[in-house]
Amino acid sequence: MICFPNAKINVGLHILSKRKDGYHNLETLLYPIGLRDALEIIPTRTGDTEQEQGKAMRSTQGESVTTAEHRFYQTGLPLKGAVEENLVIKALQQVRERRSVPPIDIHLLKKIPSGAGLGGGSSDGAFMLRLLNDLFQLQFTEEELIQMAATLGADAPFFIVNRPVLATGIGDQLEPVNLDLSGYFLLLVKPNIEVSTTAAYSMITPSTPDVSIREIICQSVSEWKQTVKNDFEPYIFKKYPSIARIKKQLYDMGALYASMSGSGSSVYAIFEEEPKWRESFQGCFTWCNNPL
Repeated sequence: MICFPNAKINVGLHILSKRKDGYHNLETLLYPIGLRDALEIIPTRTGDTEQEQGKAMRSTQGESVTTAEHRFYQTGLPLKGAVEENLVIKALQQVRERRSVPPIDIHLLKKIPSGAGLGGGSSDGAFMLRLLNDLFQLQFTEEELIQMAATLGADAPFFIVNRPVLATGIGDQLEPVNLDLSGYFLLLVKPNIEVSTTAAYSMITPSTPDVSIREIICQSVSEWKQTVKNDFEPYIFKKYPSIARIKKQLYDMGALYASMSGSGSSVYAIFEEEPKWRESFQGCFTWCNNPL
C-alpha cells in the first residue's frame, strides 16, 4: 500500500510564551500543500532468504537498513541522522507498542526538503501511522492516531487531519478553519540552507500579538502583507540575509503575500497569476502548484 505524505506551510506564526517544559506556546495557521513524498509499505514475503534480502538492498539506490521486523529503503533527497531516528521508524515503533504488526518492507522517496519549515519528516511519520492503520486494519481512532503523532513532533498531529487548521498550544491543539487557496499560484523557494528549529527557538523572544491570527485570517489575501507575520523572520533574516532577499524578490515579482514557512528556510509566495519563475532562484529548490 502506498501513500503520498504532503508538506505544509504556516500562514502567520506567533510565538506567545515559553512553557516550563521547555516548549513554546504558539499560534499559527497550518495549510497543506501539494509537494509530496512517497511512502510504501509491503508485508515482507515469508521465506525470504538472506541472499534475497541482500540482493534487494543492493538494487536500491539510497540508504537501506534491515532488521528482523522491517527493511527500510530511502531514496530521493538525502536525509541526515541515523535511520532509527527517522519518524517513519518511530511511528512504526509507536504502533508496535500497541498492536501486532508483521515484518514489512518500507520504501520512502523523499521529495520534500529537510530543514525547510515544511514539516516533511512529521508528515512521513503521521502518514506512516495512517498507512499501518489502514493496511492492517488496526482500528485506531483518529484521536488515537493524533495522540501517537504528538510523540513524533509538535506539527505531526496536523498531518493526521491534514486540512487547514489553527494550531495553538505547542501546535497540537487543532481547530478547523475555512481557508481555500486552491485558486492561487503558490511558489515555494528553499535556498541551500537548513535551519534548525531548536536553534531558531533559541533566538526568539516570545510576545503577545496585538491581533490574533484567528482574526487576521478573515481578511483577503491581498491584505495579508501588512498584517500576517511570522515571528521567526526578524531573527532568521538577520542570520541568513539571503532568505530575506528571496522574500523581497518574490514581492518584486508581484506576490500578493510572501512569508517564510515555520522557522525556515523555505519562503513561499501567493500569486493571482503564475509568475515567471523558472529562470529565477538559481541554486535553490523550487516548486509551484497547479491550481484547479
